[in-house]
Amino acid sequence: MGKRSRKRGVAPAPAPADAPRGVAPAARRDRDERPRAPWHPFPLVELCVLIGLVLLIFGLIRWDDPGGREMLVGGMALASLGGLDTALREHFGGFRSHALMLGAVPAVAVAGVLFFASAPWIAIPISTAAVFGAAFAAARRAFRARS
Repeated sequence: MGKRSRKRGVAPAPAPADAPRGVAPAARRDRDERPRAPWHPFPLVELCVLIGLVLLIFGLIRWDDPGGREMLVGGMALASLGGLDTALREHFGGFRSHALMLGAVPAVAVAGVLFFASAPWIAIPISTAAVFGAAFAAARRAFRARS
């Protein structure tokens, strides 16, 4: 070792505090990790997203063939469910807020139901906005109660 690599008489800088004093390191670590799924060692969410992406690609390639559009819709649904599962666990576990996305899920469902039920056009955005606002407020309250 050269002279420059060793500094004598200099005290090491204190490590920055990640959490307030009095919080145990294990509690700090629990707060910084994502909540685990009940099927933890098995990568179910990752497999759902992978299969959904494969179905999306094959659905785009086979758009005009029989079953191409169904593969596309199935791929979107499966990949979306994988992301929704992670968002639900993180949100209701108090790890990270996903209130906007969780508010949009029932709003999109209501918009789809009203569209296919041939509701008046003005009713679709009004009811979708109302459902989104209510679901967002409920999700935000739930996250604040958990965190």
